[in-house]
Amino acid sequence: MGWSQDLFRALWRALSKEAKEQVGTDRFGNKYYHVPEYRNWRGQIIREKRIIETANKREVDYEVGDIPTEWEAWIRGKRKTPPTMEEILKNEKNREVVKRKSQDLYEEEKLLSKENEELLAPPVQTQIKGHASAPYFGKEEPSVAPTSTGKTFQPGSWMPQGGKNPNQ
Repeated sequence: MGWSQDLFRALWRALSKEAKEQVGTDRFGNKYYHVPEYRNWRGQIIREKRIIETANKREVDYEVGDIPTEWEAWIRGKRKTPPTMEEILKNEKNREVVKRKSQDLYEEEKLLSKENEELLAPPVQTQIKGHASAPYFGKEEPSVAPTSTGKTFQPGSWMPQGGKNPNQ
């Protein structure tokens, strides 16, 4: 199936005037191509494309990280120009420095936490009494006797403190 698919793609490019130009290769052997905007045989404008031909032809062989970050940004259109080899090497060196510094910081934090462990007071044991919205919050147990004023309530007997009385 692979050779027939390649043959079909070659025939399609010849008929559609699609001319791809190689813009670079990464250290994994992946090749990157740019196809500029063009008009096809029907007069339609076909927008530009950025294509990658992976070194591993099968999807099963592909793993995350097989495409460098700079090339992935170019493929996705996040950057206009393809990366240079110097830029990729500089960024890899910076990533190694950051990785080493974060490892050093992790080790330092680990040592500080062991030293401060003996200086800290033991955690306070809290007593859980219930949720603040519960009707029995702060009491030892909920009361069995009802606390409702439903039978003794008289309409108009209660007035808010400091409020204006509409009848006056």
